[in-house]
Amino acid sequence: MIEKNAAYYTKKLVLFILTFICTTLAGSELVGLSGTTIFVPETYSWGAFLAGMSYSIPFLFILTVHEFGHYFTAKYYNIEVTLPNYIPGYLPGFSLGTFGALIRIVGPIRSRKQYFDIGIAGPLAGFIVAIGVLFYGFTHLPEPEYIFQIHPEYAEYGLDYANHVYENMEGPSLSMGNNLLFSFFENYVADPAKLPNHREIMHYPYLFAGFLALFFTALNLIPIGQLDGGHILYGIIGVKKHRKVATVLYLIFTFFAGLGLVSVTTPLDDLLLYSVGYLAFLFFSFKGLGLNKMNTALAAVGMYTAQFLTSMVFYEATGFPGYLLFVLLLGRFIGVRHPVTMDETPLSQGRKILGWVALVIFILCFSMNPFIEA
Repeated sequence: MIEKNAAYYTKKLVLFILTFICTTLAGSELVGLSGTTIFVPETYSWGAFLAGMSYSIPFLFILTVHEFGHYFTAKYYNIEVTLPNYIPGYLPGFSLGTFGALIRIVGPIRSRKQYFDIGIAGPLAGFIVAIGVLFYGFTHLPEPEYIFQIHPEYAEYGLDYANHVYENMEGPSLSMGNNLLFSFFENYVADPAKLPNHREIMHYPYLFAGFLALFFTALNLIPIGQLDGGHILYGIIGVKKHRKVATVLYLIFTFFAGLGLVSVTTPLDDLLLYSVGYLAFLFFSFKGLGLNKMNTALAAVGMYTAQFLTSMVFYEATGFPGYLLFVLLLGRFIGVRHPVTMDETPLSQGRKILGWVALVIFILCFSMNPFIEA
C-alpha cells in the first residue's frame, strides 16, 4: 500500500518542476544562439528561457500522456500504482533535459488482459500526441533562413550552406537518423523548400520533440521482457511462445546494436582489447537468457563471431552502439522473459488486432541509427 501523504505529492511535484526547468534550459540551447546557456549568464535571458518552452512543453506533454496512459489503466483495474516520477537531467552543451519518467506498479497484475491493457495504453496514448506534434511541426516550418538565427556563420554561404560548412567542420557532429513515420512526414506533409537538414533538426523544437517521442515509443514497444512491447506480445501469444520469440528478438536486437563495434577495420593494436571487453559485455548481458555458464559463453562467442564475419562482407555495416545499453538493461535488469500471471485466459480478437497494430507502430517508429555521428 502506497502512503499518499503531503510529502508524497510534494516530491512528485518538485520532480516535475525540476524536469520542466531542465528541459526548458535544454530547449533554450537548442533554439537559441550558439553559447546560450544558463552557465554563461551574459548570453542567457528570460526570453531564451521562454523560447526553450517550445521544446519542453510538447516533449513533456507527450511523456506525461504516455505515463498517465499506464496510470489510469492500472487504476481502472484497481491496481495500486504510483504517480509518475519525472527524472530531471541537464548538462550544458547538449542535453534532452530529462532521463524520462516512470510509474511503479505496486499491486499484483492478475491476468494477461491486464498486462496487455496497461502495457499498450501508454505508448498508444503518447504516439497519438506525438503524431499531432509532428503534424504541427511539419506544417509550421519556418522559412529556411531561420537556421541563420541559430548559426549566423552559415549565412555567408546562403541556403547552400550544407555543401560548405559540414565538410569543413572541425570534429564530429550529430545528425538525426530516420524512421518510416518521420520520412512520411518529410515526403508527404512538409513543404520541401522548408525541410531542414537532418543535422539541424534539433534546432526545430517541435520536430525534435516529435522525433524523440518516436524514438522512445519504439524503445518502449520492443517486444521483449517487461517493456511495454513485451507485455503486448505476451498478451497476444502467451508465456510459452513469448519466451522463445523474445529470446530470438533479443539476439537479433543485440546483433544489430553491436554490429561494427569490433570489425576487420578495427586497428590491430586495439582488436584484442576491444574483443575481450566486448565478449565480457555479451557474456554478462546474456546471463539474463537463463542459460548455464557454458551455453551463455557459447552464445556470447557466437554473437561476436556473427558480427565480425558480417563486417568482413559488409565493411560499412554498423549498428547503433547506444542500443547496447538496452541490451544490458534487458539482459540483466528488466529481463528477457515475461512473468506468468494467475489468469492466462487468451485475449479477445479485438485486443489481439490492437496488439498487432502496436507492433506495426514499433516498426514505423524504430530507427536502426537514430543518432548518427557525421
